[in-house]
Amino acid sequence: MGMTMTQKILARHAGLSEVKAGQLIEAKLDLVLGNDITTPVAITEFEKAGLTQVFDRDKIAIVLDHSTPCKDIKSAQLCAQARDFAGKYAITHFYDVGQVGIEHALLPEKGLCAPGEAIIGADSHTCTYGALGCFSTGVGSTDMAAGMATGLAWFKVPAAIKVTLKGKLRPYVSGKDVILHLIGLIGVDGALYQSLEFAGEGVAELTMDDRFTIANMAIEAGAKNGIFPVDDKTRAYLEGRVSRPWEAVEADGDAVYEREVVIDLSALRPTVSLPHLPSNTKTVDEVAGLPIQQVVIGSCTNGRLKDLEEAAAILKGKTVAAGIRCIVIPATQQIYMDAMKAGYLETFINAGCAVSTPTCGPCLGGHMGVMAAGERCVSTTNRNFVGRMGDVSSEVILASPAVAAASAIAGCVADPSKI
Repeated sequence: MGMTMTQKILARHAGLSEVKAGQLIEAKLDLVLGNDITTPVAITEFEKAGLTQVFDRDKIAIVLDHSTPCKDIKSAQLCAQARDFAGKYAITHFYDVGQVGIEHALLPEKGLCAPGEAIIGADSHTCTYGALGCFSTGVGSTDMAAGMATGLAWFKVPAAIKVTLKGKLRPYVSGKDVILHLIGLIGVDGALYQSLEFAGEGVAELTMDDRFTIANMAIEAGAKNGIFPVDDKTRAYLEGRVSRPWEAVEADGDAVYEREVVIDLSALRPTVSLPHLPSNTKTVDEVAGLPIQQVVIGSCTNGRLKDLEEAAAILKGKTVAAGIRCIVIPATQQIYMDAMKAGYLETFINAGCAVSTPTCGPCLGGHMGVMAAGERCVSTTNRNFVGRMGDVSSEVILASPAVAAASAIAGCVADPSKI
């Protein structure tokens, strides 16, 4: 019986010739990730277990991105705990204020993820790296602690859903619209503990930033991971970033899938997710005119250079509507620099936006854009649960950078093609 891409990677890392859905395996890890929220919990468990060494200081990444620069005493204490641990064990890939970026944009940028690798992270959106053809998934902090010590993790091999993409994206439609459309089709539990495996001619039409966005939100459909095949665009992205050997995998022709979902990219319209689930999707024209108070453009989902380019193209020469707060957060320091050189940051500031240092901040209601009671935000982030970005009566509408930028100008949910 053939294997999917995910199953092939897990078999390789378990030292097995084949694995099957539902099988329990122990697999070697290529990278273990934590952030300033989850790493301190892992450190506590690490020390409680009496552990005194890490398996490989070059294969652990600690990124202080959620509440940095620190927003309060508690966040400062958590970051201090992570700094002490990183120093004690000489962790190679430790990213603090000044070098930090939002973890799921930063790690691929730094070349820490490559095709065929197995990666765990104590953050649910670790599935982002599947855009590069690797198996990556979120775990709890105790699993992170065990992974840091042993370089191993237990997995139940996931079954898979094949998502076949065809056609080409139309103007103002991006990877965010693709994944929101898919989640709207199958629901937030539609891929529960399954792998979303993307295939078809339409994959070649997606930029790497589109793929990162789509893989990032696989968890919002309940998936264990999302994964794309490796093609010329993947190789071009890896060139100059990854110098170590890597080996991509391809799904077998007779691989078994739970089902197949076919998406015609050319039929998609700009799409949003209304409160309070990512699956509550509508096309933007169905909800245009809905009043808002805030717009956030950034996050591990949509804070990359292409995202900022799309937003800047719409905001250039225009002004954010009166009464609207528009917050722009480049995902990494490099993206910040590139956006500055391209003139995007000047465009945002001239339009009346606030531009922030890289941080997860508003996405989880931490800082840099927390909402008051009754407020509504159009955001390029990945979750719109009750109270996600502030008061429990506030609301989050998930959207692409193009829709977010158009909405900032209009002062309400807006179709970017009509701005």
